[in-house]
Amino acid sequence: MFIAALERYFEFQSLGANWRTEILAGVTTFMTMAYIIFVNPSILRETGMPFPAVLAATCLCAALGSIIMGVVARYPIALAPGMGLNAYFTYTVVKGLGIPWQTALGAVFLSGIAFFILTASGIRRMIVSAIPFQLYSAVAAGIGLFIAFVGMRNAGIVVASPATLVTLGNLRQPSTLLAIFGLLLTAALLAWNLRIAILAGILITTAVGAVFGLVTWQPHLYSFADIRGTAFHLDIAAAIHVGLAEIVFVFLFVDLFDNVGTLVAVGKRAGLFNRAGEIPRIDRILYSDATATVIGSLAGTSTVTSYVESAAGVVAGGRTGVPAIVTGLLFLVALLFAPLFGAIPAAATAPALIIVGSMMAVHAAEIPWNDPVIAIPAFLIVVAIPLTFSIANGLAFGFTAWTVIKVARGQWREVNWLVYLLTALFLARFFWLGAA
Repeated sequence: MFIAALERYFEFQSLGANWRTEILAGVTTFMTMAYIIFVNPSILRETGMPFPAVLAATCLCAALGSIIMGVVARYPIALAPGMGLNAYFTYTVVKGLGIPWQTALGAVFLSGIAFFILTASGIRRMIVSAIPFQLYSAVAAGIGLFIAFVGMRNAGIVVASPATLVTLGNLRQPSTLLAIFGLLLTAALLAWNLRIAILAGILITTAVGAVFGLVTWQPHLYSFADIRGTAFHLDIAAAIHVGLAEIVFVFLFVDLFDNVGTLVAVGKRAGLFNRAGEIPRIDRILYSDATATVIGSLAGTSTVTSYVESAAGVVAGGRTGVPAIVTGLLFLVALLFAPLFGAIPAAATAPALIIVGSMMAVHAAEIPWNDPVIAIPAFLIVVAIPLTFSIANGLAFGFTAWTVIKVARGQWREVNWLVYLLTALFLARFFWLGAA
C-alpha cells in the first residue's frame, strides 16, 4: 500500500518509471559527482576552514539538498557545493580580498535569502520564462559539450597547453589508458542497450584500475561531529557591515543561471517539459535550490547548486525524484565510507561524463540553424559554456546576443522588459564585476 502511494506521488505510471531503474539512476548520479566529497574540502581548506569539517558539511548539504529536491520538486536533479563557486569563494573573496571565511559564509547566506525573495516574488520563474524557448536546445547541447570536455580533461585525453590553450594529452599514461578502456567499454555496453551501462562501466573500470595499481586506498575515519568546526560559524552581521553587495550578487548570479541551465538541460534530456514548453513545479525546484544554499552556509560550505552530472542519472533512465533521493542518501553513507568512494579514480568516472555529453549533443539538431536570430545566440551558448567553463557565461553571451539582434531588426517591441533588465545585468557583470 505504501509503495503504491509512493509510485502515485512520483508519477511512476505516467513517466514510465520503475524502482530498479530509478535506484540505479541515483547510484549512477552519485558515482559521477562523488568527487566533490574530497575536491570541495581541498579547495575550501585554503581559506583556513578545517578539512574534516568541510568534508562533513559537503556530504550533509549534498544529502539534504538532493533529498529535498527529490521529495519536494520530484525531479532527478542532485545538488552539492558548486565547483567554480567554491573557487570564487576561496581565491577571490577570502584570499583575494582578505575577507574572513566566516564573513564569506555570511555572504552565501544572504545570497540564499535573496534566492528565496526572488522565488517568492515570482521573479526567478519569470527569468526562466524569459529565456527564448528555442535557446533551450542550445543550453542542453552546450552543457553536453561542457560535461564531455570535463570528462576528457579528467581522463587526461585533453591537457593544458601554453601555445594552444588545450592539446592532446599523453595517451600512454596508465590512467589515460584506463579512461580510454572505460570509454570504449561503456560505449559497447550502451550499444547492447544495457540500462546499467554507465554504472557498470564505472565499477568495472575501477576494478581494472585496482588490478593495475591505479586505485588509491587511504583508510581514514570521518564523522558528522567534525562539522562543528564550521557549522554556524557564519558572520552575517560582518557581511552586511562591510558591504559585500558585489560578492552576494556574484554568488546569486552564477548560482541562478547555473541552476537554470542545469534545469533546462536535464529537463530536456528527461522529457520533463510539458506541451506548452514549460517545466511543471518549477517553483518547487527553485525553492529547493534556495533552501540548499541556506543550509550550506549554516553548515559551513560555499553555495550549493544543481549538478549537471545529474544528466548521467537521467541517461541511465531516471525520471522521477527517486534518483535525487538515492543520491542524497548515498552522500550520507559516504561520510562513513568516504575513503572507499574517494578510491574511485577520475579515470573511471571520466568516461561516463564523455558518454553523457555525447548524448546531450543531440539537442543541437533541434536548433533552426538557418535563422540567424536564433542560430547566432545559440552558437554562442554552445561554444561559450565549455570554453569559459561556465553555464552562466554561456547563457549571458547567448541571451545578450539575442536581445541585440532583435533590437537591430527593429523587433524591440517583441522583447520583454525583463529581458532588457537581464541583458543590462549581464553587461554590468562583464564590464563592472569581470569574470567570475
